This record gives sequence, structure tokens and C-alpha cells, in this order.
Amino acid sequence: MIAQTDASIGVDVGGTKLEAIALDTEGRERWRRRVPTPQGDYLATIDAVCALVRAAEADLQLHNATVGVGTPGTLTPDGLMKNANSVCLNGKPLLRDLEAALGRAVRIGNDANCLALSEATDGAGAGASVVFAVILGTGVGGGIVVDGHVLVGANGLAGEWGHNPLPWASVEDTRPACYCGKHGCIETWLSGPALARDHRTTAGVDLTAEQIGKQAAAGDAACEATLARYEERLARALAHVINLLDPQVIVLGGGLSKLDRLYGNVPRLWGAHVFSGGAKDTVRTRLVRSRHGDASGVRGAAWLWSMRTASA
Repeated sequence: MIAQTDASIGVDVGGTKLEAIALDTEGRERWRRRVPTPQGDYLATIDAVCALVRAAEADLQLHNATVGVGTPGTLTPDGLMKNANSVCLNGKPLLRDLEAALGRAVRIGNDANCLALSEATDGAGAGASVVFAVILGTGVGGGIVVDGHVLVGANGLAGEWGHNPLPWASVEDTRPACYCGKHGCIETWLSGPALARDHRTTAGVDLTAEQIGKQAAAGDAACEATLARYEERLARALAHVINLLDPQVIVLGGGLSKLDRLYGNVPRLWGAHVFSGGAKDTVRTRLVRSRHGDASGVRGAAWLWSMRTASA
């Protein structure tokens, strides 16, 4: 048993895994565990989240610790989940059900907002006044932190970058269908499955995003061409963000953020689309990898009870 008198628990509800973490007041990790997400089962997901919280409290000898939960969607004003690509959550009173099951107040944040909060607090965006954080994984999401506070918005939609159309579309951008009911969303071009689909369509070979990255690095011309298309699309999509928010830092998280080449190639491409009035200005926004990697979202969930989000 580990004696821990003051800790915050965060839980990240992902499409394939649930992850929980306990942080002390200085942001040091005291406990962490992952379990598979119960696929398509809302009630089992509630039970699994509660089991992780209780396990952390038992191991750390905590009682009624603060609990923050990161989700792949957001809450409506009526307290129902919407826009989650884990569709079993949509339309469900997730916050109320978690609070009832745990017997305490819980805070919920969009997973991309949690990533942004984590990286703006003590990660790759620490010290920046405006941070835009991007999840490039099974889905695509965005979160915004301004002066240490998560920007949520009147409709809970701030940062929902992945469900805007890919800007400056070219003839080759064929508007694939998105789970949200629209066509041509940024998510349908920049997620891991979208990268794999693009390669399958153009090269006729079925590879995962990770395999495409490895084979491109080994000199495979078809994989290199697929990644070049991906980088050009990512540059266009992020230039749109720069034109709207002008952040000091854009932080990439998710599985595709591990592609080292993105951090040099994309900033070289986005200047063609960032509004400069014809001037030869250098784009000062930095593109960086999340400092906390796979743990960043769950760390941000734990931070949801901190004073940093008091006005969010």
C-alpha cells in the first residue's frame, strides 16, 4: 500500500482502452492503470471507470478523491453526451451516472480539451498564452487553452476542428463519409484509419498507419507518397487554425504524432495558406509533440479539478 494524502484521479475513456492516473499536487504520477474499453456497452463502461477509481483509492489509501474524466465527445446543456465516436455514449447522461455510481461530484472534459490542458499546464505548451492541441489517432479532435483555461464555448464545441471540412480542397479530395453524417470532414483525412484508407485507395495495399510510416522511412516510394499527401492536408488544416486562433503552440498527440517527419515538413507547407497579406512573414507558431505522450489526455482529466479550469 502507498500512503498518499492528496491526489487527483483522472480517467480517459478511449475507444479501445480506459486509462486512469493519480497525480499529486505537483503533477507527479502516483498510480496508473489501463484496461480494455467494454466495446459498445455503456453500463459496462460506467462500471469499468468506477472500478479504476476505486482501485486507485484503495492502493493509495484515498477517500473521495477528486475525479475528472476525459471523453471522446462533449455534454449538451441537458447533460447528455454528443459527438462521441464511441457511439454508445451518445445520448447518455454520462456525468449524472458516474456521479451516482461514485457518490460524489465528477468533472467531464472532452479528450482533446484534456490533452490541451495537460500540455498547457506542464507539457510542451507550458508558458504559452494560446495553445491548440490536436489528437491524431482513431479520430481527430482539437482543444484550446487560453491563459491556462480550457475554452469550452456556448455549445461545448470549441476546438471541434476535426468536423470542419478540409480547407482549400483540391480535386483529389473526394469527400469521404464521416460517422457524424457529413462528408469530407478533416477527421476523414487525418485520422489513422483515414491514412490507411488513402494508401489502400492509391497504392492498392492494406497497411496500418504505423506500417506506412515505417515503410516510408525504409524507402518505400508508395508509402512516402501517401505520407506526403497526409502532410500537405495536415498543413492546410492547421493553417486554418492559425488563421483563426494564431496560437503560439500547436501540440500533436495521438498515434500519428509519433511520426517525427511531421514537425519539420508540415510547418514548411502551412505558410502557403497562412494569411499574411502577401508579406514574406515567418509563421511563428511552433508545431511540437506532446511532452506527456500517451499519458497526456489522462493527466489533463486529472487536472480538471485544478484552479486552472475554474473559469472554464
